[in-house]
Amino acid sequence: MKKLIISILVLIVSFQLSAQSKTGTIDTEFILSKMPELAKVQEELKTYNGKLESDLKVKVDEYQAKIKDYQEKSTSFTEPMKKTKQEEIINLENDITKFRQNGSQLVQLQQNKLLQPLYQKIGKALEEVAKAEKFTQVFTITTSGLAYIDPNYDLTQKVMTKLGIKLEESK
Repeated sequence: MKKLIISILVLIVSFQLSAQSKTGTIDTEFILSKMPELAKVQEELKTYNGKLESDLKVKVDEYQAKIKDYQEKSTSFTEPMKKTKQEEIINLENDITKFRQNGSQLVQLQQNKLLQPLYQKIGKALEEVAKAEKFTQVFTITTSGLAYIDPNYDLTQKVMTKLGIKLEESK
């Protein structure tokens, strides 16, 4: 009976030892910076930003034209007309202020939208590498704040290879 209990305990301990998790790390921001598709994303973002700046310039030009028109013709306006023109100018000014405030948020949203497919591509490659090498957990270096990482468990290079990204050798 003692031998049976000891053998069961040994068997349980050996299962637990073999079932330990294998963890790795990945630097997704580094991979992203090396992806050739990033140049296209940056160009699209630059174009989008230019469009926003162009739209803002149109609004500012319209605002300045209304102010100039009001200043030149204010003596010929009746009181109700003056009030209407002033409200138009104030509304345009508020619109410009909101547009400026929302501009950076719009650019950030567009950037997220354009980068999403690249992150999904990295995630898919990571999943394939992690499954092939039997990793149970993978930490992202850029957001984890890890103090030490054993390079043997860093999957960054393997994921880059899976994505077909070549890293230039430093001299």
